[in-house]
Amino acid sequence: MNTIDAATLEKLKSYDTPTICNALEIIDPARRLTGFTVRPLICPFPNLPPIVGYAKTASIRSTHLNEYDPKKARDQRIAYYEYVASDPVPGIMCIQDLDGHDTGFGAFWGEVMSAVHKGLGLLGVVTDGSIRDIDQWAPGFQALCGSIMPSHAHVHLADFGRQVRVAGMVVKSGDLVHADRHGAVTIPAHLAAKIPAACDLLARKEAAILDMARAPGFDIEKLKIALAKQDEIH
Repeated sequence: MNTIDAATLEKLKSYDTPTICNALEIIDPARRLTGFTVRPLICPFPNLPPIVGYAKTASIRSTHLNEYDPKKARDQRIAYYEYVASDPVPGIMCIQDLDGHDTGFGAFWGEVMSAVHKGLGLLGVVTDGSIRDIDQWAPGFQALCGSIMPSHAHVHLADFGRQVRVAGMVVKSGDLVHADRHGAVTIPAHLAAKIPAACDLLARKEAAILDMARAPGFDIEKLKIALAKQDEIH
């Protein structure tokens, strides 16, 4: 499993997720069409900073009873928690709801689960399922969810540690994930170190436009000049 150095991980936190997506497009043009969430997710805590960590994956169901007997269900849950707490760290939980048209019917996430996962070292959750207990949610634990619902119904783990698809983003256990209020994106470990330079290039190119656009007297002729300057930045 590929991990990145602490300095690069820390640097990636300084960018928002759209900027990471833009940088990946420069480094690997194929990333324009893959690797990020493509359906709207709710962020109840939009003022929290971006998070970057290694994916812990799971899938859930809530519209019917758990097929496992109580002992097997408990053993599965303990194994899941051991997985959540395992390396690499820090982790971000990525959970796919398998209930199809009833996705989000029951909330796996609430006051208790957010506290437990935060306590085990995770930074947040990205799920197309639902969450609840917003006011009692673990402070500082980020959440992107498909919906906010009142009940947990029959919610239970289906599986964990396998590849999942969350809001269109395919995620494998251990993938590097960047997320904020806009959504989430996976970052191939071998490209991570190239992202800061790509972000710097983007910032310089955007500044050529923004500096003129925000100044008094901006017009179409100045825009043409700014676009020409932008093309000269490499």
